[in-house]
Amino acid sequence: MATSTPQSDIKLRRVGAQDLDSVVALDAANSDRGRRFYFERRLKAALAQPQLHVQFAAEQGGRLVGFIMARELLGQFGRAEPSLRLEAMGVAPGEQGHGIGTALLSKLESEAKRMGVPVIRTDASWRNHAVMQFLDRAGFELGNNLVVDCPVHHHRLEAHEGDSFLAPSHVTRFSTSEVDYSPSAGNDFEALARDKVDVETLKADDIDDIIRIDQRVTGRRREYYIQELVQEAMTDSDVRVSLVGRVDGIAVGFVMARTDFGDFGRAEPVAILDTIGVDPDFSHRGVGHGLLSQLFVNLEGLRVERVETIVARENFGLLGFLYDIGFEPSRRLAFAKQVA
Repeated sequence: MATSTPQSDIKLRRVGAQDLDSVVALDAANSDRGRRFYFERRLKAALAQPQLHVQFAAEQGGRLVGFIMARELLGQFGRAEPSLRLEAMGVAPGEQGHGIGTALLSKLESEAKRMGVPVIRTDASWRNHAVMQFLDRAGFELGNNLVVDCPVHHHRLEAHEGDSFLAPSHVTRFSTSEVDYSPSAGNDFEALARDKVDVETLKADDIDDIIRIDQRVTGRRREYYIQELVQEAMTDSDVRVSLVGRVDGIAVGFVMARTDFGDFGRAEPVAILDTIGVDPDFSHRGVGHGLLSQLFVNLEGLRVERVETIVARENFGLLGFLYDIGFEPSRRLAFAKQVA
């Protein structure tokens, strides 16, 4: 299905704080529900870290008729190359089919080229047929990853004695060498390895320890990426849920996740698991299980219903581990578009 060229009086510009009400109203008109809290967070994050966020508005006659919001991924999920994640997009009712969405996406691609970012990524529910059709027409392809998720109220992390798994950083959303599958008493969510490791909320002075652990796990010093995550955790603690695990006072692991209250039309709050790392010297000691256990407890307190992450299709070891602890294939599909 062809998309017409946008009218010549359409102006594309950066989204500003003054656009909040218009973006919320446009989105509500398309989805029959308001997501003001979500867009407040997205704009707040963009103002706090403008170097990571790309947000454009389409304006006609002084009226906002479309928007697109993306953020740069620097190293999340074990990726070595940067990408832009398309988070939200909308075109005003009555203006759809006039090429506004195409123009916004083209503007995003141009910005990606300027930034030296080779790919745009997103994910969406396979039941959202309108989004599926738009992504198809826009040249997106199914990504080489699987979206998997786990209900927070699952309250269980399965364990298998003797299993061993190393998650290579180049094929997984995780950056972890945690391989502790030792059984815990009753396999109960509340009786996991949190008694073996002290789990605390991430603090600014933990950054050196996190960089050290991440380098030992990935073999790369991703100082800038870690600094950006820690800065976001410090400036937007309502979004980030980040924890550090200690044994005998020594930082030996960390997990970084963020709450998602509306990306691409989600109706329920979700936590996106960005990265988890365990010092290889402390594998098999329940550090990873302790971190995930406390993460689930914290998320339940925030009334977050699911945890979601992405894994390479061919990473059977990690997929098997996630399935064992309660993750299942999601109804969401991962898409990618190479920027020429």
